[in-house]
Amino acid sequence: MDQKIIITIGRQFGSGGREVGKKLAAALGVAYYDKELMAVAAKNSGLCEELFNKADERTTNGLAYAFSMGYSYMGVFTPYADVLSNDRLFLHQSDAIRAIAEKESCVIVGRCADYVLRDEPNCLSFFIHDSTSNRVRRICKALSVSEEEAKELMIKTDKSRAEYYNYYTNKDWGVAASYNFTIDVSVLGVNDTVEFLKEFVEFKRKKPIV
Repeated sequence: MDQKIIITIGRQFGSGGREVGKKLAAALGVAYYDKELMAVAAKNSGLCEELFNKADERTTNGLAYAFSMGYSYMGVFTPYADVLSNDRLFLHQSDAIRAIAEKESCVIVGRCADYVLRDEPNCLSFFIHDSTSNRVRRICKALSVSEEEAKELMIKTDKSRAEYYNYYTNKDWGVAASYNFTIDVSVLGVNDTVEFLKEFVEFKRKKPIV
């Protein structure tokens, strides 16, 4: 791929967004970042990765909880109040996203990456959703839980992701106007959705930046 391209993917829990992201990255021959972003943010900031993982895609209350017992900073155990404010962690993560986008073409899943890279002309933002029945079935299989447990987890996780996204972006999570393109995986299935999005990306890559 000659022209650098950055793909950000928002997704409903259980929609197959992670699978779509991985396969799209492979099809385009670019890097893929999901949980891997936590390691990059930790390395660049000097904070321990566990802290980023505990606060991953949670709003202020979730971030405060992640700090409540104290974590190491540059190898020194330090209480929350002495390390950084709640929102500082999001800034470290955003810095990591921008550093990755500046370095290489890639697919980044979640973490408000579409908002962080809103001024990047080579960035395309997608949102992946799916039918409730497909999502429940996928969650049951992945986590070995009952249908009721899957539905409860689906609702809870979507709510958490929406609160996180809306809080940091002042946009609406999952709403079409917040992204360049939204797609229902149930229409084409995962593999054909990936192929469709690949064609979308390649068409965009051929157009001049304005």
